[in-house]
Amino acid sequence: MVRNILVTSLLASSAAVLALATPAQAGKGDRAREAIAAAEAKLHTAETLGTGVEVPAATAAARAALATAREDLASGHKSASIDDAIRASALADTAIGELQRRKNEDLAARQANERARVEAAHDQAATAQQQAAEANARAEAAEQAAASSAADAAAARSAAAAAQAQPAPAQPTQVETTVTTQQRGAGTAHHATAKTRVTKHTTTTLSPPPSDQVTTTTSVTAH
Repeated sequence: MVRNILVTSLLASSAAVLALATPAQAGKGDRAREAIAAAEAKLHTAETLGTGVEVPAATAAARAALATAREDLASGHKSASIDDAIRASALADTAIGELQRRKNEDLAARQANERARVEAAHDQAATAQQQAAEANARAEAAEQAAASSAADAAAARSAAAAAQAQPAPAQPTQVETTVTTQQRGAGTAHHATAKTRVTKHTTTTLSPPPSDQVTTTTSVTAH
């Protein structure tokens, strides 16, 4: 829209130039009035675009130059009126150009902000994906650790069951040995009994003296 209005403004300026380039016999009064009309159209275009708010100084200067051109024409100063009208048109063009520059800068800033916003959104999405991948990796590691713990527990239960199934160890054998010694002429006998827990037993009998009679009895009892 601004571009279209600028084209209209340029056409108005061209019309003013053509009006000023008409033959001298047309009269300076007519030329002054045409210059004032062109300047007024240019200023109206500028104010429609918003130069009165965005570029108030240039707009006010253009309005003042236009008023001076009218006063000069009314006073019979036709050449001065033409000059003031041309100056008013130039100030209006300046205001329009400044307004267009600011709009272009504002548009570029908005586009830059939009690009920055899109890039930030992409960065956030990439960060979220990375965090999700890390969370999945931690979950997998936890599952593997749980499975390993379950396997260890199962192995421990199996080992305990196997240990309970083994037969009890054999009880040791109790060996009881009784030794009886008889002495001739004394009529007395001495008895000695010994109990020993062993797994193997070997008994050695020594020959007693000729004067004594020794009797040895061995019994084995399993428990």
